[in-house]
Amino acid sequence: MNRLFALALGGFLIALTGFVAAADDDNAKKIIGKWEVTKSGSDLPAGSTVEFTKDGKLLAIIKGDDTKIEGTYKVEKEKMTVKIKGEGNQTHEEVVTILKLTDTALETKDKDGKMDVFKKVK
Repeated sequence: MNRLFALALGGFLIALTGFVAAADDDNAKKIIGKWEVTKSGSDLPAGSTVEFTKDGKLLAIIKGDDTKIEGTYKVEKEKMTVKIKGEGNQTHEEVVTILKLTDTALETKDKDGKMDVFKKVK
């Protein structure tokens, strides 16, 4: 996986985790599950998925090459901090803003203003 792709994915994951706008507990509960990318400003292919677990772990699967990326996340109000492991065991951390989070929809924005839109699939 090249460095640019890893950065784009990191931005995507951070954006995904940073868009919770309700109370901490509500947002942390609502984000749990599997989300599919429907529109991406961070160059992730539509159909890619990110799954957030109750124990603060995440698994992203990039559509097209089925690359799997594991990491952790933490939701605090409308911010989500995502940490993923890259090449050579380097850790990449980003914070994204949650613009919208419902039972079926998630919209996030990264520090560069790139937005990602997701639908809940599970």
